[in-house]
Amino acid sequence: MSPSSLAVVVLAAGAGTRMKSTTPKVLHPLAGIPLIGHVLATAEALGPQQTLVVVRHEAERVREAVEEYADDAQIVHQDDVPGTGRAVELALDAVGDDVDNVVILSADVPLLDSETIEAMLGFHRDAAAEVTLLSTIHDDPTGYGRIIRREDGTVSHIVEEADADEQQRTLQEVNAGVYVARRDALAKGLPRLDTANAQGEKYLTDVVGQLAADSGLVHAVVVEDSWLVEGVNDRIQLQAMQRRLNTMIVRGWQRDGVSITDPESVWIDLSVQLDQDVTVLPGVALEGSCHIDHGATIGPDCTLSNARVGQGARIQRSVVDSAVIAAGATVGPFSYLRPGTVIEEGGKVGAFVETKNATIGKAAKVPHLSYIGDADIGEGANIGAGSITANYDGVNKHRTVIGPHAKTGSDNVFVAPVEVGAGAYTAAGTTIRRNVPAGALAVAPVSVRTVEGWVGTHRPGTASAEAAENSRTTPDSQ
Repeated sequence: MSPSSLAVVVLAAGAGTRMKSTTPKVLHPLAGIPLIGHVLATAEALGPQQTLVVVRHEAERVREAVEEYADDAQIVHQDDVPGTGRAVELALDAVGDDVDNVVILSADVPLLDSETIEAMLGFHRDAAAEVTLLSTIHDDPTGYGRIIRREDGTVSHIVEEADADEQQRTLQEVNAGVYVARRDALAKGLPRLDTANAQGEKYLTDVVGQLAADSGLVHAVVVEDSWLVEGVNDRIQLQAMQRRLNTMIVRGWQRDGVSITDPESVWIDLSVQLDQDVTVLPGVALEGSCHIDHGATIGPDCTLSNARVGQGARIQRSVVDSAVIAAGATVGPFSYLRPGTVIEEGGKVGAFVETKNATIGKAAKVPHLSYIGDADIGEGANIGAGSITANYDGVNKHRTVIGPHAKTGSDNVFVAPVEVGAGAYTAAGTTIRRNVPAGALAVAPVSVRTVEGWVGTHRPGTASAEAAENSRTTPDSQ
């Protein structure tokens, strides 16, 4: 069977009411990718001639996700007739006449890999079957359709839970909802479906019984690892699947040379890239398109989203969103790097610092308690504690530029747009409203008035007044 003779149909029309969410079930994320994105990646790996996605509930939102993850997939809209059989029937109308076999996947079964499907395809070809499906053995098969086999091991039919009798419900081999079928077999069986069942739907599983009754050859291939074919119906199942997939992701990075000291507390999206000798400490979440270079240390207690971290950099107890951190730079603890932040080589963003759309130059430092937004901090500059760039005038954002090797005092306010020249100094408590020339000292003089005895007069009887009085009557210690 050549890949050119294959089509893949992905069933994504269901509402997923058990998720109790305004988000369609197939769009809920798993390791940073929506459920349907995982299934589309598997479909693409099969190299099909066509991929078709059947949608109905929140069709436009699902279509947008399909375009993001498989822009060549065809969208098929399911009508008011319910059931998986009807979904495949409509999809089959769009399948080319030169397609020999159709693989049918569910958009809420995200962990099934292409290798398992290819093995099923190989069995299907070798057995010259009309339909081959995946099954698995469940200790508790409640809720699943049961596989009914003949004495020779071929499949007689599938009975849905709602239609099963007491004896059939004791069977533990269940339908995984994954099929490969000859196109002509589907074209023969699908039009004969009806809704005369407990759910009032056109069951795709009924095609299996029809073809088997017509002496067609139907096989079921048992998947030993049941988790491969588990679907997501509610948030409990989604979380369990997330935990399993995350364990696989973490172990994969450990095998590739990444030190992860507490795997159970670390969460890593599939799209993250980690180089060898990266260290990930407890309580870390790496999301989106993060790339962490060789020798960097992340954690403890950090969340990084779409961040680029250079070789040997160190980030601790901080949140980093869409920022670039160069080699040897340090961040944290308790820093918040917002989009557009760039920390150049050896730069430092220290404790309780927030940055946004700012460049911290090579070896420059913003050590503590500052907000640096819409700013350029030059090489080797040092920003004093408690400083802010006042970048917003109520209508527009403006930029602050601090020159190389400038030293700014504590509790400075830079009212943008403003520049501090190379090598300049600013005194503590200064509000910078005008440009400061290179090498200059900017001071905002303040006249301090002292009123002697004010506390005793205006706050009599307080602890402060008593302490002041005692300080005047107690001789100085020698």
